Formats: sequence, structure tokens, C-alpha cells
Amino acid sequence: MALETRVLQGDEWDVWYDNLELAFGGVPEPSEEREFSRALTEAERSLGVWDGATCVGSAGAFTFRLSVPGGALVPAAGVTMVGVAPTHRRRGVLTSLMRRQLDDIRAGGEPLAVLTASDPAIYGRFGYGTATYALSVDIDTTRVRLSVPPGTDDVRLRLVDPQQALADCERVYAALVPTRPGMPARRPGWERQALLDPPEVRGGASPLKCVLAERADGEVVGYARYRVKADRDMAGSDGKVEVADVDALDPAAYAALWRYLFGIDLTWTVRARRRPVDDPVLHLVSDVRRSGARTRDALHLRVVDVAAALEARTYGAPVDVVLEVEDAFCPWNEGRWRLVADAKGAASCTRSAEPADLGLSVRELGSAYLGGITLTSLAAAGLVRELRAGSLAEASRAFAGDVAPWLPHGF
Repeated sequence: MALETRVLQGDEWDVWYDNLELAFGGVPEPSEEREFSRALTEAERSLGVWDGATCVGSAGAFTFRLSVPGGALVPAAGVTMVGVAPTHRRRGVLTSLMRRQLDDIRAGGEPLAVLTASDPAIYGRFGYGTATYALSVDIDTTRVRLSVPPGTDDVRLRLVDPQQALADCERVYAALVPTRPGMPARRPGWERQALLDPPEVRGGASPLKCVLAERADGEVVGYARYRVKADRDMAGSDGKVEVADVDALDPAAYAALWRYLFGIDLTWTVRARRRPVDDPVLHLVSDVRRSGARTRDALHLRVVDVAAALEARTYGAPVDVVLEVEDAFCPWNEGRWRLVADAKGAASCTRSAEPADLGLSVRELGSAYLGGITLTSLAAAGLVRELRAGSLAEASRAFAGDVAPWLPHGF
């Protein structure tokens, strides 16, 4: 029987999602997380591959606006829920889903597609490049101290119920989105993700807690959400603070929140995941070696429309360069594009018949797009070719950002 690919119907969601769980090992999600996924699924953007009555493949997309260098919020498809049943691997199911999905994204006028990869090796062949990395820290608070900036003592901290504090936290988050590329502007419903707290996934830690940072007039300027995992043995307590979020609008509030997390009684380690790689906490700690800092890939980005994507962001230096873009999977992007940006960063990108200055694939263009990975470093790996002397340094300076791009949460 031939396989059929079609848009998800409402009454098919459970079967479709069961296939996704099977593709990821068959461990059922906690009901709280499953219902969250059901509520946010955009059925019209969700595809299923069916072998008769059996769903054997899935791929979905969320409608996002993603911050890019310069602060603009650019339409982006948040690719998600991609899975193929183990019985139907290596039969072209994933390729057919990626083909249909990228065609749909282009037709919908979204210049970018983004995803987080369970297996990073898979998505490069479809044009996705690693665009952001995430920092993890395990800080030994028995040996590491914080050096805080002036004004930290003036910040008031208040422990509150996470649900009651949600609106204040979302206001802080929304204010930060334009300041750092890679952050999605949260649409209604997404704020609930931060409060998902099923006991099954806590690993013995406490329920979620929230502390707010306030100015003297009561304005909320930061927040931290965390759990405490108690651990005791004959030698005493060895508890851990498991940080979910720390966001703040100024350095003093940021430092005050970290100082609070460091000082929680009966804990000796502060553990945080999915932080920006240039997180200021690395400059507050007295000993970065005992902070267990390490990185891994986070957001993978695909340029779906070269001209629209490159014109949507600003640039850190003037640039006039012709890019020879390779893109076999989305051939409408193939060819030469002239990118011109002025000293203010405004850009134009048009088809060009002029000789190419740089040659690269759409995958490398995606990696460099948010400004966190330089074209120079990609060229050192043999992935970008300089065809006109001096063009690599010129383009690399223009694409590079002042802050590291960051994806604060999954999707």
C-alpha cells in the first residue's frame, strides 16, 4: 500500500502523537505536558504520513516571530514534532515531510525555519545550520563566590507563587526579546510552558518556585524560577538548586537573583541549563573553572528565502558582497545574491550577475544569520570560500553580533 501524506485532522491527534512518542523511544509523556502539546498544535501546519490506518511519520510547525540582529521580529516556522516510526525508516518518509513542509513555509511567506534537533546530524542535509549554542553550568557554591555590581543591595527580592507572578515575568521576557537574537516572541498559550511542573519529571526536586526582583517603587525588573533538590547523607546536606530561568532588565537585578540562588540554605550546587553562551554570570563568579561551564548546540536555522531573510536583519558594519549560495533542496535560493548594507545597518539583497565574492551553502548562511557564528570561523573549516580578497573579513564583520544569540526554551 502506498504511503499517504496529509494535513492532520482534529480527530487524528492522539494517533499522530502516539507515533511521535514511539519514534522517541515509546515513553509516554506526563499528561500535563501532553495536553500542553495538544493545545498548541497547529493542525493546519501539521503533517502525517499514513500507511493505511497507521501513522508512520509526523512533522509540525509553530507560527513564531524570531528576534534577529537589529531587534526586528521576523516570521519563522518553528519546526517540531518530527518523527518516523522505526518500521518505516530509510524509506524516504522524513525527506518527503521536509520537502512538503519547506514548500508550505515558503508559500506562507516565512523567510526562516528553525528547530531544535534530537540528532543534529539529520538536519544539515535539509539546509539547517547550527545558529545558537546553549551554556550549562554546575557551580560549586562552597568554593565559588559572586562579585556583584553597585546597586545590587538596593534590589528587593520577593518569593511568590509562579502562577501569580506569570504576568510580571512575561513583561520582563517581552522587553528582552528585541535585545538578543534567537528569542521567540511568545504567542498566547506559550507562557504556560514555563509553568509545566509534572512530578514525574522533577527527579525528586521540589515543585517550581519563583522569586521576583523589584525596584524600590515595586516595578518588577527580573525573576528566577527554580527547584530545590534535597540530598542528605551521613556527612550532612548536599542539596542542589536547579535553575529553570533567570531574566532581568539591569545588571543589579540580575546579580541579586544569582546571589539569592547561591545563598539558598542546605544547597551546595547551582545547576542551570540552556543559558546564553555569553551569560554575565560567567563574569560574576570568582572561579569559572569550578562552575562546570560547557556548551552544546541549540537552535538550528534554515534560510527559506535568501533575499527576505537577509533584508530583515541589520548589520554591524557596512558591506557590499556577492554571495554564491548553494541550496540543492530549495533550488529557488541557488545562485548569486548581492547583499548591500549601509553604516546604519539597513540592507538590500537582490539577484546578481556579478562575479561572486564568497561561496557558501545555505547551511552556513543559516549558521551565520543570527550573528553568533562568524563566517571567518566557517571559512577556517573549509565551509565558506573567499573568491575576492578581503570579502571574507568584510562580510564576517557585518554579520557578527554584539551579543550571542540565544534560544531560551524549547518548542
